[in-house]
Amino acid sequence: MIEELLTLNEVIVTATRTVRQLSSLPLPAQIISKKDISRSNSIRLSDILNEQTGLITVPDFGSSEGVQLQGLDSQYTLILIDGVPLVGRSAGTLDINRITVGNIKQIEIVKGASSSLYGSDALGGVINIITETPKNGFKGNLNYRLGTFNTNDISTAINFKKNDIGVIAFLNKYSSDGYDLIENDNLNTVEPFANYTMNTKVTYDFSDDTDLFVSGRYYTQNQDYISSEDLKGESVINEWNTHLKLSHEYNGKWNSYFEFYATRYKADEYLDTNDGTRFSDNFFNQLMVRPEIRAMYNPNDENSFIGGIGFNRETLDRTDFTTDPEFNSFYTYFQYDGNPTEKTNIILGVRFETHNIYKSQFSPKAALRYELNDKIALKGSVGYGFKAPDFRQLYFDFTNATVGYTVLGYNAVANAISQLEAQGQIANIIVPISEFEGELNPENSVSINIGADYKLSSTLNLNVNVFRNKIKGLIDTRIIANKTNGQNIFSYYNVNKAYTQGLEFNYTWMSSEQLKISGGYQLLFAKDKEAERAFKNEEVFARKNPSSPSFQLEKGDYFGLYNRSRHMLNLKVFYAIPKWGLDTNIRATYRSKYGLQDSNGNGYLDVYDIFVDGYTIIDFAINKTLYKNYQMSFGIDNLLDFTDAQNISNIPGRIIYGKLNIQF
Repeated sequence: MIEELLTLNEVIVTATRTVRQLSSLPLPAQIISKKDISRSNSIRLSDILNEQTGLITVPDFGSSEGVQLQGLDSQYTLILIDGVPLVGRSAGTLDINRITVGNIKQIEIVKGASSSLYGSDALGGVINIITETPKNGFKGNLNYRLGTFNTNDISTAINFKKNDIGVIAFLNKYSSDGYDLIENDNLNTVEPFANYTMNTKVTYDFSDDTDLFVSGRYYTQNQDYISSEDLKGESVINEWNTHLKLSHEYNGKWNSYFEFYATRYKADEYLDTNDGTRFSDNFFNQLMVRPEIRAMYNPNDENSFIGGIGFNRETLDRTDFTTDPEFNSFYTYFQYDGNPTEKTNIILGVRFETHNIYKSQFSPKAALRYELNDKIALKGSVGYGFKAPDFRQLYFDFTNATVGYTVLGYNAVANAISQLEAQGQIANIIVPISEFEGELNPENSVSINIGADYKLSSTLNLNVNVFRNKIKGLIDTRIIANKTNGQNIFSYYNVNKAYTQGLEFNYTWMSSEQLKISGGYQLLFAKDKEAERAFKNEEVFARKNPSSPSFQLEKGDYFGLYNRSRHMLNLKVFYAIPKWGLDTNIRATYRSKYGLQDSNGNGYLDVYDIFVDGYTIIDFAINKTLYKNYQMSFGIDNLLDFTDAQNISNIPGRIIYGKLNIQF
């Protein structure tokens, strides 16, 4: 029975775009079940992802919260809802706090380059949020959670399915008074906000062989926007997604489907002075449309083939852009999934993508799993991933009105520099304009994962994974000219080579149906190859303080990339007493020290810089079921009341909450 509990419903679709049992997969992947999400009482996606091995959510300068995976920045992880991507990366980060967990069926995480199936942005991996689909009968639920900072989360879902038609509708409102970690600056760390999410799915079975799936999602948020004591305004976000899929099974071996997906992300914000004068207006309006046709062929139980073709069209209208850009790309992909022997599974995949702006990309991937015996299986994968230059890196034309510096997209440099020269604003050109006549190339990575699954007993499962992501063509910024006002002009270029490598270890122990203990650990080294060379050649110096003499640094003094922790751990204990209708859990995460900036002025993160201290977050929850259909919950997030006002804006301190769930 316990063994069945460990494997029940553990099927994953993200890794291969087909239904696969998680335990037999040759790729590093994991599933977060609806049961674990529900028992933890989490309300936003970031709450869940922070508790997973090798994942940490990191806020950017605009307070958007993205997820770092295997040491790779959030811009290299593709976020999907029901297999299709979200847009709206205004500064490279897709804010996962706009995703509620109230209607999530499960979350699937695939680590390692996945561009062979998903194209750009999947350089580091994929996180797929799978929402609920209609089930037979009529049912519904109502959830309400009230917590610290007057944080309110209320949601309801209604499900109906009879015969050939099914409908599920979900509505969520999430609001908060915000919080302030620094009391004397007259600004809040997070301003008051309110957002709404509406999601509807409709399924219709035309026959036993043909079915239709249609879904729509709408998200809107309104938040105070305060830049200083004298500048106040408002930020409004509106996002919609529509998704249609028509599937048909021709026979026991062939099936296919047509998919159409469209999404728009729109953000508007303004600032006014105290006398009501408009100081600034900013807007961001991105549209993506994608049709795709996919076919699957299963000649027998041991082999399967999948292939597809599709077209992406993206447009963006944004403040401080030189033009209204448009991306058009055509892609095709193919994958083989086979079992040449009873103990061996092989996956071979490839994707080819053309684009109207950057060079065509060819993305292969291979994975192998071999069962040594009933307890131990070895697995490994290697894949190529790429991250296309985004609209901002190509077309940005921004000048800071207060300080006076300028940031130019790669394709905007030639015209913008000519205009600034004509206006007499250029003092010196550092990088010749001729260097911007070519293309800004996509970033690319070769990802290697090697691991093992060990079923120690029917109650204890272990797995270990060693990974290395070797990244080339990193897009970075550099000074290309000096202005007559003493400020600089920046632009983007391909230069750096970097890597992230380390080890991940996970375990799950279920000693009984009542007790489940799981946890994990990640060891991470993330470094810039050019920085390693400079330290090795003894070209880097530092000062312990501004008045002390400089001294030469050694190879071992280089710490690595910014905002990466060497060690991360998590531990989760779930305990249930079914006869009392009671379950409780305690969940802990630890992140070791990391550096946010170069404090001694040599341009690198070394051991003599100032680091953010390591910290531990402990969450506790208890749930009591009453009369089958009612559940009351109480919990404390961040039990130790950890805060770091100067460096960590997304941890507000201790949060105490109560929750009520009603099933009907």
